[in-house]
Amino acid sequence: MERDTDSLIVGGGLNGPALALAMAQAGHRVTVIDALAEKVRKNAGFDGRGYALALASQRLLAAIGIWDRVAVHTQPMLEIKVTDGAARRGPAPLWLHFDHAEIEEGPMGYMVEDRFLRRAFLDAMDADDRITQISGKRVTAQETGPQGAAVTLDDGTVLRGKVLVGCDGRQSGTAARAGIKRTGWDYGQTALVSAISHEKPHHGIAHQFFMPPGPLAILPLPGNQSSIVWSETHANARSIHALDDAGYLAALRPRFGDFLGDIKLAGKRFLYPLNLTVANRFVDERLALVGDAAHGMHPIAGQGLNAGLRDVAALAETLTGAARRGEDMGTVQVLERYQQWRRFDTATLAMATDVFNRLFSNDNPLLRLGRDLGLGAVNAVPALRRGFIREAAGLTGDLPKLMQGRAL
Repeated sequence: MERDTDSLIVGGGLNGPALALAMAQAGHRVTVIDALAEKVRKNAGFDGRGYALALASQRLLAAIGIWDRVAVHTQPMLEIKVTDGAARRGPAPLWLHFDHAEIEEGPMGYMVEDRFLRRAFLDAMDADDRITQISGKRVTAQETGPQGAAVTLDDGTVLRGKVLVGCDGRQSGTAARAGIKRTGWDYGQTALVSAISHEKPHHGIAHQFFMPPGPLAILPLPGNQSSIVWSETHANARSIHALDDAGYLAALRPRFGDFLGDIKLAGKRFLYPLNLTVANRFVDERLALVGDAAHGMHPIAGQGLNAGLRDVAALAETLTGAARRGEDMGTVQVLERYQQWRRFDTATLAMATDVFNRLFSNDNPLLRLGRDLGLGAVNAVPALRRGFIREAAGLTGDLPKLMQGRAL
C-alpha cells in the first residue's frame, strides 16, 4: 500500500500538534488534519482561556521544542490552596495548602494562555518539513485494515498512512466512525470560564473553592490577572452567562471574595457544559485515541490537558519503539501496549475527579464536616501533603520519556 505519511492525526487543537511534533522529531512523517482554517487558529487574541500545565507537561513541551516559544508568557504556580466555601460565607477554617518549596523539582506547574500555546504549536509545525498540515478540511470517512489506514476529506482527497490517531475531542468522529462506544454521564453542571483583572498580586497562588453547586478555580496568569473556571448548575450558569458584565461580576464577587481586591472582567466569557465521557477502548486496528477523544473528565483537578499530553508521550514512545524494532507500528498488538499503559491511569483519574466532584459539590453539613476534617488531616501530615504535591505536578506513576524531559 502506497502511503502518503506514517501517521494521520485528526484534530489540530493541542494534543494533535504535540503528538505530531513528538513523532516528527523521532523521524516519522506526519499529517495533521484540522477543520479550522489556519488563519483562524493563528490569529487568536486575548480571551482569558488558559491551561494549568503540570511540571511533567512542561517537561514534555521542553522536549519537543515548544517551551522556549511560550516560557516568557507563562506564570509559575508556586502554591495551591484548596478549601470548602460558599457564597457570602467565605472559606472554611480547615484547608489544604500545597507549596512548591516542599519538592525539589521547582514550581508544581505553569499557567499559559491558549492563544500563546496554539500559536507556538502552529509555528513549530510550520518549521518541521516532516509535518504536513491540512487546515479547513473535515474527515468524512475512514478505513483501517491490515495494509494501513485511510481517510477521505470533504473535498474528496484520500490520504493514507500506517496509523490513524483521533485527537478530535469528546465527540470524536474518529472514534464514532470506528464504532467505539463511550461510557459517561452528565454532571448537571456548566463551567463559566473567563479572565479577571484584580487590584492585588496573586503571588503565583492557585485557589480551588468547593462551592455547593460546584468548584470555583482561580488560576494565576501573568500580571494581576487570573483565569477562572466557575462551575454552577446548568440553569444557574445559563442565567449568569446571559447577564451583562456588571451583572456577571455581581454574581461572581460573593463567591470570589475580596482577597485580591476589586475585580474586573478581562476578555471574553465562555460556557462549557460538564460531563464525563470515556471511550470503551482507546485503540482499534491501526487506530488510537488521544486526549478528550479517549477520556473527557471534570476540570475539578485541572488535569484534562495534562492527561492528554501524557497520552501523547506514551503513544509516541510506543510507536517509535515499535518502528525502531522493525515492527509495523499500526498493528493492534503494538497499539494495545499504548492502551495498557494509559487505560488504568486515565480510569483512575476519571473516577477520582468524579468522586471529588460529587463529594464536594453539595451543602450537606455532615459531608461538609467530614471533608473539611479530611483536608485538614492531609494538610497536617507532611508526607501525605508532599505526595499530593507530586501528584499535582504529574511526577508520579510510570512516566513516559517525554514527561521526564527526555527525547525519544
